[in-house]
Amino acid sequence: MSSEHASSPCCGSNDRNSKCCSSISSGLEKTATLDAFVHDKNDDLLILAMFESRPWNLGEIQLFQLQEKLNAYLSFVLDGEMEETFPHLKEKPVRIELRTLHEPSEEALGFIERAHHQLSHQQIDLQVVLIEEQFDASSCSQGCSCSESNEEQTSLNC
Repeated sequence: MSSEHASSPCCGSNDRNSKCCSSISSGLEKTATLDAFVHDKNDDLLILAMFESRPWNLGEIQLFQLQEKLNAYLSFVLDGEMEETFPHLKEKPVRIELRTLHEPSEEALGFIERAHHQLSHQQIDLQVVLIEEQFDASSCSQGCSCSESNEEQTSLNC
């Protein structure tokens, strides 16, 4: 994952004392892009979110995109890029969230379950979060702001 994605400007959140970073384009199709990055200061937890707005009916292509995106996120965390870019966040617990409009397919859930098990050895949590509204960062500018509407969903105010 290029540092361009990790060093995008952070925006102050309206609540939950978090900071959010988001790239301009997002989704599983953009495997080398960090969709959203939040430091939840209340829980002192880093959340890296990836978004999927498409139904889970694309089979192997979608599973490959999920795997590649997850690998890019793990590289960002485990290979030191996150620590280098955000040294003040070193040693924070990490949760990766797949935020999706649709329930993942059985194949995707199986992959996520296996990945969750493997990541637990690295003290990285992996969760699926069903969201109600489509995340559309394509219209965001560099100065977008982030807010948490509730514990389940993060939205960008652009």
